Amino acid sequence: MGAYGWSSARLGFVVWGFLAFFCGEFVPQAEAGCRERESPNCCTGRNNECFEYSRRKTVCYCDTYCQKTRDCCEDYQSVCQISAAIDCVVRSWGPWSSCTSSCGIGSTERSRQVSVPPRNGGTPCPDLKQRRGCFGNNAICSTAKEVAKILPNSFKRNFKDPWRRPHMLMKEEKASYCVHLQVKQASAACRLKLWTARLMRETAVCVECQSDAMAKSDRCGGDGVRGTRTFWSAASVPGCHGSWIRQFSSERCQCPDNSFLFV
Repeated sequence: MGAYGWSSARLGFVVWGFLAFFCGEFVPQAEAGCRERESPNCCTGRNNECFEYSRRKTVCYCDTYCQKTRDCCEDYQSVCQISAAIDCVVRSWGPWSSCTSSCGIGSTERSRQVSVPPRNGGTPCPDLKQRRGCFGNNAICSTAKEVAKILPNSFKRNFKDPWRRPHMLMKEEKASYCVHLQVKQASAACRLKLWTARLMRETAVCVECQSDAMAKSDRCGGDGVRGTRTFWSAASVPGCHGSWIRQFSSERCQCPDNSFLFV
């Protein structure tokens, strides 16, 4: 019994070894490990879909979280982690932006992009933005220096003057336009008159430019510059003056009652 038992066990061991050898040589083994996954081989964070089967046909993971749960695939370290430090690489500087001020002191900036982010303790990225001062000297700067003269729009000349001479009747009437501005400053003298008292700080006002007040450029002097503070003064109130910023303008329009008029 003993000899027969040992012979049977030995024979079984030999048969089992032969079958294992046969399967290993002629039957392809199941693909396993992170490198066998379709792109991406590895995943960031915790991703339960980022798994593969080991050669023992057990589930193993290729996400970052597997390092914490200790269920990474055997080749996770070599496939998903790079031991060498990678320094940050940035692209060339882009062009400088336009000056923030069309007239006077402003600022301009430029930026660049990261082409290779730092990893594994590599050198961090340098500054990605630079800013410097600038002085705007746009063609409209001369316009910004003009001082608007205004009156209440009750002075509109919307009537036919019977005393106008014949050569004045031939004068071409140009379409008026409206300028909407925001008052930034008004002197104390403006409170002395009812119509100028409406010119309070941070108040939105409408000023109309009529044909008689237009210069050769078909515009009224001092009608403002968008985004730049310009100056005004009340034509009939001594000492009443201030500044405003042009918001927008409208062609062929009339300002509402209790508005103002360029002169």
